[in-house]
Formats: sequence, C-alpha cells, structure tokens
Amino acid sequence: MDLKSGYPYWAIKNGLMHAFPRLEQDLRCDVLVVGGGITGALIADELGRHGHQVVVVEQRDVGWGSSAASTALLQYEIDTHMVDLARQYGEQNALLAYRACAEAIPMLQALCKPLRDVDFAPMHSLYYASKRGHRRALAAEFALRRRHGFDVQWLEPADIQDGFGFSAPAAILSRLAARVDPYRLAYRLLARLEKHGAAVFDRTRIEHLQATQRRVLATTADGHRIRANHLVMAAGYASQQWLRQPVARNRSSYAFITDPMSEAQLGRLGNTMLWESARPYLYLRSSGDGRLLVGGDDDSIDLPARRDARVERKAGKLLKKLTGLFPQLEPVVAFSWGGTFAETADGLPFFGPHPQYGPRLHFAMAYGGNGITYSMLGAGLIRAGIEKRPHPLAQLFSFRRAG
Repeated sequence: MDLKSGYPYWAIKNGLMHAFPRLEQDLRCDVLVVGGGITGALIADELGRHGHQVVVVEQRDVGWGSSAASTALLQYEIDTHMVDLARQYGEQNALLAYRACAEAIPMLQALCKPLRDVDFAPMHSLYYASKRGHRRALAAEFALRRRHGFDVQWLEPADIQDGFGFSAPAAILSRLAARVDPYRLAYRLLARLEKHGAAVFDRTRIEHLQATQRRVLATTADGHRIRANHLVMAAGYASQQWLRQPVARNRSSYAFITDPMSEAQLGRLGNTMLWESARPYLYLRSSGDGRLLVGGDDDSIDLPARRDARVERKAGKLLKKLTGLFPQLEPVVAFSWGGTFAETADGLPFFGPHPQYGPRLHFAMAYGGNGITYSMLGAGLIRAGIEKRPHPLAQLFSFRRAG
C-alpha cells in the first residue's frame, strides 16, 4: 500500500537513520508488533520498557509509511468537538477522551526528553472560526472545556488581529500542544529497543495470520513463522486490510514545508499552531529549524497515482490560503507531499482485540488528526490488555463502539 506522494520533509531531512535487518528465520516471542512507524514504535517501547519480550516487523524501511508524511501536530483537541462527543457518548465519556489526550502530551514530552534531537517542543494551539456562522459552535465548545478546567482563552476578532496578525470571527487559544519529528522519534525508539535486546526487522511483510485462544502465528511473505503470545497490529492505515468490518475511511491529505524563516517573520507562529473550524481544515505549525509546515485540503482520493498528480496543485492552494491569512509573509515552498490518512465516524481511535481474531490479536488504529497523541494513549491501553489489567479507555476506544 503506497501511503505517500511527493517529497515528505522528515524522510528527506533525516534519511535512513539506522539499518535494521530483514527477518531470515523463525522466531518465538511474547509480543509481535507489526508496524515500524510511530504507532508501532511507541507501543513496542512501552511493552519493552515493562519487561515484555518484543519483536517488531515492518514491511518497508522503518518510518517510511505514513509516519514520514505526518505533520505531527500534538494536540489534546480531537477533530470531533467535545460538545459533539458528549451528545454521542455522554459528557463523561467525552471528558474522559479529552482529558486522556491532554495527559498524553506531557507523557510524550517525558518520553522524548532522554532521546537525541527529535524536535519536541511545547506549543500553543489556536483554533479559529473559519466563518461567522461557526462562532456559536466554537463558543459552546469553549464553555464546555472551560467548565471542565481546560486552560483555554476566548479570543475576539480584535484579539486575533492584534495577537496573531490575521482576521477571524473568534478563536479558542489552548496552551497545551506540542510538535515533534515523528520519523526521527520512531527511529530513536526502535534503535533504543534494539540496543536493549529486542529484535527489530524491516523489509519483512506479514502475509498470513492465525490466532487462537492461546497464541498467534504470523507467517511472512518469505515463509518464516513468528509464534507470539500476543500480536499488535500497528500497521497504520494498512491495518484495515486485516478486518472484514470497515471501521474507517481512507482519505488523502496534502502538505508543504517552507524554507527557513526568521523569528521576526514567524512571530507568534513560532510557538503557536493554527487550525480552523472548516472541514477539511487548514492547519500550520513551525518546525525547530524555523520552517512553516502547512497542511490540509483533504479529499476522498485513495489511489496513489491520482494523489501523486494532485500534490503540486494542492500545495499551490494551501500556499494561497496561507498568504490569504498572512499577506505579509513571503513563504518559499521547499518540499510538498501528500499522504493517506484514515478517519473514523466519530474521530476516536480503535485499540484492542477484534471479535474476528479473539483476545490475543490487538489492533492499534490511531486514526484521526491527532494520531500520535492517540498512539501514546494506545501504548498504555494495549499493555494493560496484554497484562489483563483494566484501563479507563478500554471500552470507549474498543471495537464495541462501532456496533
């Protein structure tokens, strides 16, 4: 499955950071993690640090799928408003999801601290109304978050203009967000895991799965067998091919990154990510080397050749939107790309076993706009499931929610 088009910045900037071997023998392990992107890396790290014998396999080079195309905005804010989640699942469940995502950001910060140069930095998040008609929904969202203690500030048009230099009917400013280089983080975590004795293999594709009540047997395209007590399917958007039940819809998103800009040019954009209330939404954030990363203009295309053909035109549309907001900027597009992403009907992820396979095959589907935040939560949730411990998110993030 071809998950990206064009020239994703992380892969160009970092290159192939570490050579992992191809699997060339049969193996046994406690937990097999299928997927060497950021989701698989976070889950494997969590399991490895808590005493589980982990094997990781990736069909491409590590990080070369969706992680290389991710724009990595780390937010507690979910694509679905807290107000809308409350209507669907009750206010307590909506609050549970938002608070868990808020807790995930400092967890990611603590995880990144001992690693070398993964471009983690705390940021603010500005969620602005795209049009006047969105102001009422934004106000209701602000009121609910504020009532539950989230650190948010309401901004009127004059506040937005004075503070950020663009025009919008209203906005919510959150002081809890962050950025990271997801490709580099995945490599650092898996290299550390390998150093501590775990086995990590890339260019190794799983072709067949057999799950029983006692173990899981995975067979590679080369015929090698891996027998595991548990298997975690963390293959990103390709994970859906293993399920008869459709649980998400694949789409394409587009992005570009600029040449480096000065602190004076970036202004508040240096430490504040922006996203809007329109769907699909424009979003942007800075990188550690002073670039602006701009994304959005999503569409329903899920054919790589058609996505390839749209990258340049989509980048042009995103650039026009950026300069429409900030006419004083003179950005120069350095690299542009497109990538597959998946969205669920409610904006929430799926973590845990699926009835199709039984209790020992766990899916990690961190789908939605804040997939890395979800993956951090999913690492703990998956570990709790393997260790047969309760977890507060187990029900809400399970396949039972999908009916």
